[in-house]
Amino acid sequence: MYCPNCATQITGTKFCRTCGANVSQVSQALTGQLPAQGMSKAEKPPSIERAAGSFFSGLAFILVSFSVFFFAPAGKIWWFWMLIPAFGMIGKGVGEYWKLREQQRQMELMMRYQQLPANQPAPPAMQPGAAPGEIGAPDTNELRVPSSITEETTRHLK
Repeated sequence: MYCPNCATQITGTKFCRTCGANVSQVSQALTGQLPAQGMSKAEKPPSIERAAGSFFSGLAFILVSFSVFFFAPAGKIWWFWMLIPAFGMIGKGVGEYWKLREQQRQMELMMRYQQLPANQPAPPAMQPGAAPGEIGAPDTNELRVPSSITEETTRHLK
């Protein structure tokens, strides 16, 4: 085996001795047996637990900031800086909840669409390009001829 960074031959080591690159998974990649990676926090689907946790942590930051303002000796100087993470966490919690609600709405629409008989057309919300309240493209018979400003306002040269 060779190091993918510096092409030094490596045998049975986890790190390349020349460049220090992590080569522990090179042999697994060559055989096609890479371990499944866990989802990062950003890739995890939205959950009500994370939404509520962020929201209530933000509320706790607000309570702490007001406690600092009223009870800490120098709290009147820096209490408002605690509001920055508070509003950030509240916003994160609300955003997570909105993502969860949208995901549930999409799942409900998909379930409704799957229960339709095969000969019945899809509801307008499920048709491609049709958003709720969106006006469809005009028919070619409905197009009007655009007027020109030069038709009546321009004088002819004599």
